[in-house]
Amino acid sequence: MVAGEASGDLLAGLLLQGMRKRWPGLQAQGIGGPQMARRGFEAWWPHEKLAVSGYAEVLRHYREIVGIRNQLRERLLADPPQAFIGVDAPDFNLDLAAALKARGMKTVQFVCPSVWAWRMKRVEKLQRSCDHVLCLFPFEPELLAKHGVAATYVGHPLASVIPADPDRQGARASLGLPLQGEVIAVMPGSRASEVAAMAPRFLHAAALLQRQRPRAWFVVPAVPQRRAAIAAAVRASGLKQVVVVEGQSHAALAACDVALVTSGTATLEAALFQRPMVISYHVNWLSYLLMKPRHLQPRVGLPNILLGDFVVPELLQGNAKPRKLALALSDWLDAPDRMRAVQEKFRGLHAQLQRDTATLAADAIEKVLQS
Repeated sequence: MVAGEASGDLLAGLLLQGMRKRWPGLQAQGIGGPQMARRGFEAWWPHEKLAVSGYAEVLRHYREIVGIRNQLRERLLADPPQAFIGVDAPDFNLDLAAALKARGMKTVQFVCPSVWAWRMKRVEKLQRSCDHVLCLFPFEPELLAKHGVAATYVGHPLASVIPADPDRQGARASLGLPLQGEVIAVMPGSRASEVAAMAPRFLHAAALLQRQRPRAWFVVPAVPQRRAAIAAAVRASGLKQVVVVEGQSHAALAACDVALVTSGTATLEAALFQRPMVISYHVNWLSYLLMKPRHLQPRVGLPNILLGDFVVPELLQGNAKPRKLALALSDWLDAPDRMRAVQEKFRGLHAQLQRDTATLAADAIEKVLQS
């Protein structure tokens, strides 16, 4: 198995939990993180090695990443497993899976690449690389079937982990936040490049918002490797009444009234917690120039894509300015009726995505192994 960042590690950990129920003697090895390790996974490389975003950032780490992939490929070809499962990280996993499949190995991709958002040419790579794709979203299998790719909708495992009625008061108490008053979650991402780009912007926006709303509190979840960088950005912003927590992103989302979130899986997590949000990102200018022409969707945030509308604001690239971010957060807090309306939409999305993912995924993987 290969998972390439914190969100993939979380998904892979949930998948492993279901697979171990089906196959108690399962051996799982490759590239992964702490959630996978908790389920007995043996990591030959840490998932942090692949947690790089943006074209320019990937180019800087290209030699190391390709070296890891080559070493992993040779290791798997020398001692073939019964199956290779790539978890997200399509740029890394699909080329590796293609080489393994060409040598007769069974290959599964867990998380369909966003072919519906980016150029459909990636479907051709899926055909070459994967015996089966496990899809998180209900519309994906039909889309892939049109292109000859076998796929199964397994639901999104986070919808089974995240409660339908989050305990706001309990989460606030556990994080040392006031039980009453406004709390804003600030989520600049887990990758080093994301934190470098987004944390100063987000925390500057938080400081501006705090001037308008002096009683507001802020909570900033940080993966362990980024805590020092985020703490430094907090100090530079002058933000007060702020709690920086290690991990605990779900507790932060449960505790907050509204969230400021870097585009990615965290936006879906915020939606499943039924929290209004402002979605943002800013990448290296070269990465942006390369990415922009390839994007087919008018929306980039997963909640907006899945609901087919701009239900939450997206402030991207040139619009990812602290004052605009602070204003968008304030607009939510000043409109309780609007907040309740979007929360109802997110409740419906939660119900749609909630399936017995572990069992459905294990069923699909078993069929691949028997084919």
